[in-house]
Amino acid sequence: MIECIRIQRFKTLLDARFPLAALNLFSGLNGLGKSSLLQTLLLLRQSYEKNTLESKGLLLKGEYLTLGTGQDILSEQAESDTLEFTLTWTDNMPTRFVFEYAPNSDLQPISQKPDMQSPETLSLFNTNFQYLSADRIGPKNSYEMSDFHITTLNTLGSHGEYAVHYIAEHGQHMLPIPALCHKNATSCNLLENINCWMSELSPGIQVQAVLEHHLNSASLGYAFVHGKDVTALFKPQNVGFGLTFVLPVVTALLRAQPGDLLVIENPEAHLHPAGQTVIGRMCALAAANGVQLFVESHSDHFLNGIRVAVRQELVSAEMVSLFFLERDSDAVTHASTVRHPSIDNEGRIDFWPEGFFDEWDRQLEKLL
Repeated sequence: MIECIRIQRFKTLLDARFPLAALNLFSGLNGLGKSSLLQTLLLLRQSYEKNTLESKGLLLKGEYLTLGTGQDILSEQAESDTLEFTLTWTDNMPTRFVFEYAPNSDLQPISQKPDMQSPETLSLFNTNFQYLSADRIGPKNSYEMSDFHITTLNTLGSHGEYAVHYIAEHGQHMLPIPALCHKNATSCNLLENINCWMSELSPGIQVQAVLEHHLNSASLGYAFVHGKDVTALFKPQNVGFGLTFVLPVVTALLRAQPGDLLVIENPEAHLHPAGQTVIGRMCALAAANGVQLFVESHSDHFLNGIRVAVRQELVSAEMVSLFFLERDSDAVTHASTVRHPSIDNEGRIDFWPEGFFDEWDRQLEKLL
């Protein structure tokens, strides 16, 4: 597990330190740096995959994200022309990554070779890693197939584009984490539990994923249980957009194993508030059972799902870290400040910075 990350001179993070836990939630107003921590992980990952991290430098353009050139990522008020990321893993010495500033290049040259101890054992760099961007797949007539991605790389794709293929291939496999087996499930296989958890988002829903080998694609359909009857299959385009959009998130959580690292942007997008709370509870259960999650969210309902999970002792308060990024508009420097509210065992939060999931209260106060 990654225990701490220090980021220096990257975008709005002049010098920011993040003490991490199993479940890490990042929030803040738009443009204030809440995505920068996630981007740090993704830059390191894509550079490692392209074999540039240890010998050439930090690759800004790749499979996970594209950030432009050096002039787009160096902090406005940087006092030196270097980017530094220091990561501390459990049972490992801190690893310091230092890169020189190349303003017009999408490769920031390595300044000194990092002392990486067995990177293949770290979830950030091996096949125990999954990233799901905010730009996920929506309803389509067919979905991509790739045995290489779902088997060799062990990924659903950054956009969840291989989730339907994965469900079709592995739907009968048992969940690696029994605690994620839904209370209404009759077995602990993946498809049964996808259906049960998705039924909390849309009652009675049944997911059908079928491989169309002759077309080199996979098809997705939804049916609904009503009493003893089941409807005909509906195309994804004729069912709520949010169901298909969240399917890769539910699948990623249910297939996760202890030791995995999941990076998920806006897991609650396009869901009813009750559904957002369910996804928060699922993330808490995964974190309590050995999965490390980095989640960016704007949803107070998602946060409350985590808080209730803490109160119900599904996950301990020590396993949850909250980060809120803010910036004083009157400040001399264009840099973000990291605030770190804490949750206690009752699910209460010790302080609420202005703008930290408080919009509901602010608008209610105006109404009253």
